[in-house]
Amino acid sequence: MQKLDINFHGRTFSIETGRIAKQAGGAVLVRYADSIVLVTACMGEDKGGDFLPLTIDYIEKTYAAGKIPGGFFKREGKLSEKEILTSRLIDRPCRPLFPEGFGKEVQVLATVLSADDENDTDILSMIGASAALTLSEIPFEGPIAAVRVSKVKDKFIINPTKGDRESAELDLVVAGTRDAIVMVEGGAAEVAESVICEALLFAHREMQSLIDLQSELQKKSGKAKVEFKREERYPEIKSEAEKFLRPELEKACQVAEKLARRSALSELKERLKQKFIKEGEETTEEVAAKQAFLDKVFDDQMYNVVREKVFKTDTRIDGRDLTTVRPISIELGFLPRTHGSALFTRGETQAIVVTTLGTESEAQKLDPLFGETSKRFMLHYNFPPFSVGETKPLRGPGRREIGHGALAERAVKAVLPNEKDFPYVIRIVSEVTESNGSSSMATVCGSSLSLMDAGVPIKAAVAGVAMGLMVDGEKTAILTDILGDEDHLGDMDFKVCGTAKGITALQMDIKIKGLKESILTAALDQAKKARLFILDQMNNVIQSARADVSQYAPRITTIKVKPDQVRDVIGSGGKTIRWITETYGVKVDVSDDGNINIAGSDQAQVKAAINYIESITQEPEVGKIYEGIVKKIVEFGAFVEILPGIEGLLHISELAEGRVKRVQDVLSEADRVFVKVLEIEPTGKLRLSRRAALTELSSKTG
Repeated sequence: MQKLDINFHGRTFSIETGRIAKQAGGAVLVRYADSIVLVTACMGEDKGGDFLPLTIDYIEKTYAAGKIPGGFFKREGKLSEKEILTSRLIDRPCRPLFPEGFGKEVQVLATVLSADDENDTDILSMIGASAALTLSEIPFEGPIAAVRVSKVKDKFIINPTKGDRESAELDLVVAGTRDAIVMVEGGAAEVAESVICEALLFAHREMQSLIDLQSELQKKSGKAKVEFKREERYPEIKSEAEKFLRPELEKACQVAEKLARRSALSELKERLKQKFIKEGEETTEEVAAKQAFLDKVFDDQMYNVVREKVFKTDTRIDGRDLTTVRPISIELGFLPRTHGSALFTRGETQAIVVTTLGTESEAQKLDPLFGETSKRFMLHYNFPPFSVGETKPLRGPGRREIGHGALAERAVKAVLPNEKDFPYVIRIVSEVTESNGSSSMATVCGSSLSLMDAGVPIKAAVAGVAMGLMVDGEKTAILTDILGDEDHLGDMDFKVCGTAKGITALQMDIKIKGLKESILTAALDQAKKARLFILDQMNNVIQSARADVSQYAPRITTIKVKPDQVRDVIGSGGKTIRWITETYGVKVDVSDDGNINIAGSDQAQVKAAINYIESITQEPEVGKIYEGIVKKIVEFGAFVEILPGIEGLLHISELAEGRVKRVQDVLSEADRVFVKVLEIEPTGKLRLSRRAALTELSSKTG
């Protein structure tokens, strides 16, 4: 067993191997304070494809936080959204660090064994995945490390606690190798580009000790790596195939429209296979192997042609220069009966984005490791196969859809009004109807427009743009508003979202081994110019939220009662609140702090419900006149209910001017009578006067 630890920003960080899961290719226990994650890496058989069969899963065990799972089955089931997003967070920096062409199945599992509610286990899992792969026999070109960096009160903090994160204006997860940043994910509160750049460089410096720790552990306990050398097949036809492809690809890549270009490329690939594969003369296995080889030659030549065109002419596949944003069109109120909608089109990427407003009871219920919470803002991204002209079975949202939705949600959340000012639950759905790159950024733009169309008073409009990078030696080209092919053939995918004031979310994945500070700064500056251009296009259509919510949206009115009066509104077993809901046709959401939201489409009914709630929560005041109901007559007076459930004594001496022999001579049970509150005793008993009320009312009427 080997265990190494360091003091990392005020807490003990340790990596241990050789005690747990010894049959795995690589296994580590990563601990930070009282949070512990077991991460394993195993290698399987060669799948024989042209992609890396890498699977990474992050799994939270509820026992780690001393909880029993919710639901009927009482055991962990399919991955939650948090688990899927963390799995993606681990995958993205690790995947580029496997050798090109490596085809053996690799599985990494990160299992949360202990969680302390202060130190998020996502960072531990990222470092653990790198350590397990580094210690294993798997040919992984790491190690990498990861940290979370926040900015609180003008100070950068590494791996902030939960409390620090809640007040942070910046919250980023940064992963990197010894030489470069390889992945960024996070959000900000309209933060300037210079601050983002400073935070990234600070994070990269601080993670170096974690890389050192893994390297030292590898020297002590690491296994010998499996030798992998990519097999060069069919060398006799490679140069001939490249010679055939080159001029044809240059011609096909001049077709600007995506589907026409895809058709031309597909036809060219088929001609390539017909030229070099002799059907009927080769075995099925030989044909399959040669097809895979020719596909790789085709992709490599496509890579070279597209990039050379960019470097030599500053011209891209669709004819744009490097900084131009594709044409934008916007339609607001696209759907007549939704609460808010927008059709956003940028080039050949299009999304219908819809906003729906609801009440507190419609918030999403969550069952995280710590506490039971609800989510008042949800953004869901859908990517149907027809958006790229393909067919595919529908199996619910995949990891990519969940990840893109989370990015857009983070970007827009920063500008939403607080619950006190706008007590609605908000759900946004983005239906991507066409895609040729940057559909998540179209979702961000469409979400901002849809919210304003719905009358949600957001602080500012938000836009997003996807940036690309191509590097060839000392040559670099930064591409604005990238296409799908440019994403696939480029060296960086950098999505930046924000307002005119600053950045609200960003996501960066880098495929090359180094990214200079000058390139990072230039990419952020170019992204800002593009974002401001897009915001201008959006502002030409709508500059601020509509003055009122849609006529089809529920109208919510908030009133305040004392916390100890909440039980009166709810009633025994919920009897009172059910009666209000059924009688007035409204939704009533009650908070423990006394805030009550009444929602309904009929404002008269909402007002009636409010009046009733105010009546049952009203408290008597000394000197105030009430119209009450005689509940009971006794020899010395009568008991009068002046408010629901609140009675006081009207003494016989206070019935009228002069002497009254019998109460029954003046009042009967169920009579309505005006009374004035003379006194509220310390015990809560009320002393009432009909005589004083009549005198005061008489003087007012003249």
